Amino acid sequence: MKYLKWFLNAVRPYRFRLAVTMFCHIMIAGCAIGFVYVSKKLVDLAVDAFAGKEIGESILIWAAVMIGISLFRILLNAVRSYLQTTTEIKIKNRLRKRLFNILLHLQSDGGKRHHSGDILNRMQEDVRVVASSFAVSLPNLLGTALQFVAAFLFLLILDPRLAVVIIVVVPAGMLLGKYITSRVRNLTLDIRKSDSRVQSHLQESLQHLSVLQSLEYTDASSATLDDLQGNLYGNEIRRTKFSVVSRGFMSLALQAGHVIAFIWGVTGISKGIVTYGMMTAFLQLIGQIQRPLVEMSSQLPALIHSTASIDRLMELEALPREPMTDPVLIDGVVGVRLRDVSFAYPDSRDKVLDGFSYDFKPGSRTAIVGPTGVGKSTLIRLLLSLLKPQSGRIEVYSSEIIKEVSPATRANLVYVPQGNTLFSGTVRDNLLMGNPDATESQLLEALHTAAADFVMDLPSGLDTQCFEAGAGLSEGQAQRIAIARALLRPGSILLLDEFSSALDAGTETLLMERLISRLPDHTMIFITHREKIIDYCDSILRLD
Repeated sequence: MKYLKWFLNAVRPYRFRLAVTMFCHIMIAGCAIGFVYVSKKLVDLAVDAFAGKEIGESILIWAAVMIGISLFRILLNAVRSYLQTTTEIKIKNRLRKRLFNILLHLQSDGGKRHHSGDILNRMQEDVRVVASSFAVSLPNLLGTALQFVAAFLFLLILDPRLAVVIIVVVPAGMLLGKYITSRVRNLTLDIRKSDSRVQSHLQESLQHLSVLQSLEYTDASSATLDDLQGNLYGNEIRRTKFSVVSRGFMSLALQAGHVIAFIWGVTGISKGIVTYGMMTAFLQLIGQIQRPLVEMSSQLPALIHSTASIDRLMELEALPREPMTDPVLIDGVVGVRLRDVSFAYPDSRDKVLDGFSYDFKPGSRTAIVGPTGVGKSTLIRLLLSLLKPQSGRIEVYSSEIIKEVSPATRANLVYVPQGNTLFSGTVRDNLLMGNPDATESQLLEALHTAAADFVMDLPSGLDTQCFEAGAGLSEGQAQRIAIARALLRPGSILLLDEFSSALDAGTETLLMERLISRLPDHTMIFITHREKIIDYCDSILRLD
């Protein structure tokens, strides 16, 4: 039932497309039965004509009908194929966007639930499997089942006894399918997990390639990949062997039905109770009964595989999300304070903050200092409402307004994290992330305040390309562009985490003087180990 509800929600915008696809399947099944009937008619007419009997119908007319049915079936297959392909793409894009939006608004408790490589694997491979199942496998399964039923009913009309004999082989296939359902799904889930581990290792290794090279750990990393891929290969082989054996037994049962039908028809002709046209119809109908069963034996595992992927996608969808609210921007000079705040990371006995209180007053400049791991960055994440305290209260306030910190109050904060945080694209693209409506003059003003005037001396100025992780720029240049991007936001509380770590002393001094002189009404909070930054602050918060 949970899969049905999830399925109906996933395909809601494409129900009409799926309905048209199913209508094409119905018409294709009708054409298949019509073709069998016309074939029988033509053979019987030809035999009667050869025997010198009077025939009241034209063979040419029935031949024209056969050609018409064939052409119409080709058209229906083309329409069905087009609809399935485009619907699969649409479902895949919709699922991926829905998951992406969920992940963008996750509420973190500080714990790491899934590796980023595993998440990417789910958004790519599992989404592809599910979209293909919904748009292709499921309609094809229903269409082939319909074709099987239609062929069986037609055979039942021609010869009820033969139809009963043929249908005896079906229960064996159904029992085998039931066994496949439980076994193949578990194997598929193991394959998906193994594939995620491979992708996670690849992503992490490429992300930290320079570390691997400097540690001379490349051979060991390659050996780890061999082990992971060997495990994936083993799982794939086990599923393949199981599927091959299962399909072999299914084919054996179907072949027995074909032999029975052929002998039945030959015996009937010898006794004069079966015409040549009926014999032709028997052979075609047996093919139309066998082919759907063979197709269903491959389509059913594809649908079973998709339930494992659906479980993996539902697991992401069940992750806690931030409440969706409109931003609350407080006018004037804004401060932020903590009252008896306690916070500990999941599965940790030690509290990072325990009954902590502090007031970053409006317009103040505060340096947060302390040894590594003491909780400086955690404090910043609490102010940004990226983490929730277990107890206590955090507020942003002005002289007239007090608001408890939440995702809605994030609009009042301007955050510059440590390290290189530029995205692929141009310098302009990166700056506009701070304010998509910023004018050219606002972009230049933000660059000047961030001591990043060098951008205009680059070959393409604002349209200079930034590659992944800011490749092509120095660490210091990338930091200053990131600061300019943050300054384009409307908030008046600056959170700067080791923002000058890659700057020389002269550039650092210029940057601080411009920030202080050009943003006098801003509350500034610096996480820093640099004495020069501390000298510009009017208070120091020491964490230990």
